[in-house]
Amino acid sequence: MAEGGAGKSGEAPATVEATMTIKKAPRAEVEELPKAIVRRVVKDKLSQLASGGEEEDVSVQKDALLAFSESTRIFIHYVSATANDICKESKRQTINADDVLKALEEIDFPEFVEPLKVALEDFRRKNAVKKSGPKGRQTKKRKVDELSTQNGEDGGDGSDE
Repeated sequence: MAEGGAGKSGEAPATVEATMTIKKAPRAEVEELPKAIVRRVVKDKLSQLASGGEEEDVSVQKDALLAFSESTRIFIHYVSATANDICKESKRQTINADDVLKALEEIDFPEFVEPLKVALEDFRRKNAVKKSGPKGRQTKKRKVDELSTQNGEDGGDGSDE
């Protein structure tokens, strides 16, 4: 029936609209935050606040978790858009941490900036240790393993004689 009505200009956009709606539906699911992580973060923080630092089991309704998740998603989009604007004003295409910190100040959340700077420094320090530490050792170990394997294959152990 859509094929017969394709000649009418009023019916063609409706068909295109329905197709676009179907294509957009899966994308919305991708934008949702992982429910298990949201639940864990919310419960951990609420249990800390409820007991003054000691772990206490706190139950949170599904609707409340959904509200936390949705408000967090919106907040992330808002900060991202603001950081993107700051980045574009600087004539750059890649958002960096300073853009995000400036965005938080711009949208009136300056109290987040200092704790985030501390967390960012801690993250960078841990990554620097990871990059310089085990990776270098693994490379050396891999080279030693390759050399011993090559020696073994070449008859270096003398077992073939």
